Parts: sequence; structure tokens; C-alpha cells
Amino acid sequence: MNDIARLFQAFLAPAIFVSATALLVLSINVRLMGIVSRLRQYVHAKHDAAKNDRVHEAEAYTAQIDSIERRAEMIQRCFLLVLIALAGTIASCLLLGFGVYWEKAAVAAVILFVLAMICLLAGTFYYIREVIVALSSVRDEACDSRFMDLGPPPEIHAHHTF
Repeated sequence: MNDIARLFQAFLAPAIFVSATALLVLSINVRLMGIVSRLRQYVHAKHDAAKNDRVHEAEAYTAQIDSIERRAEMIQRCFLLVLIALAGTIASCLLLGFGVYWEKAAVAAVILFVLAMICLLAGTFYYIREVIVALSSVRDEACDSRFMDLGPPPEIHAHHTF
């Protein structure tokens, strides 16, 4: 009976990290969806500007697309590192369970958990970096005169159905 209690204790601590990491993954996923959505919007707007010989506007969109792609790469690295951390934490839970019966599994669980936390920390730093870049990107767009008075985005004025 004592082994069963130890088994549940072994699962509990990493399970808390699994829950916290899963919430971070959800947040990162929402951020990535927003970036991808914005990127698609800008690609379509750039194509529309280029097709209609609005060269300066197309150049402005190109600059923003480059910025958004860099942000997307940061979020992708963040997402992958946090997912690796999640997988490592889940695997360490399993190894801790085996560690109740096999001591080497418990040692492996600790090593894996530490590696997972390092990945989580690295992913968090990428997240922080992307948030900082996102704010500078918005400031750059606000100061770019090529974006002034462009009117509504192409998706909005192309489909007026009221």
C-alpha cells in the first residue's frame, strides 16, 4: 500500500508542471495563430498592391512581411521548445512511476525533468523576445508613411455584403 502512495506522489509534482506547460502551449498557439493570420493578410495586401501598381505600398508590406516572418520563427522555436518540455515532463512522470520499483528510472526521470525545464526556460525566453519584437514592429508600422491613408484592407472593401 505504501508503494501506491509513493507512486501517486511521484506523479503529482511533474503533473503540476504538465498543467502549467499545457497552458503556456495554449497561449503560444493563440499567438502563432494571430501571427499567421496577420501574415496571410499582409501577403494578400502586398499582392493586391503589386497587381495594381502601388509600388510603395507593396514595398511597405514586404518590410512588414519580413518582420512578421521573423516573429513567426521565434514563436515556432518557442512552441517547439515548450512542446519538448511538455513531452519531457510527461516522460519524467512515467519514469518516476517506474522509479518506485527501479531506482535507475528515478534517476533518469530527474535528469529528463531538468532537461525539460531547461527547454521550458529557453522557450519562455523566445516568447519574451517575440513579444518585445512585436511591439517594435507595431511602432515601425505606425511610423511608416507608406501605410498612411491606405484605406481599408483589401479583404474588407472587396466583400461588401450588408
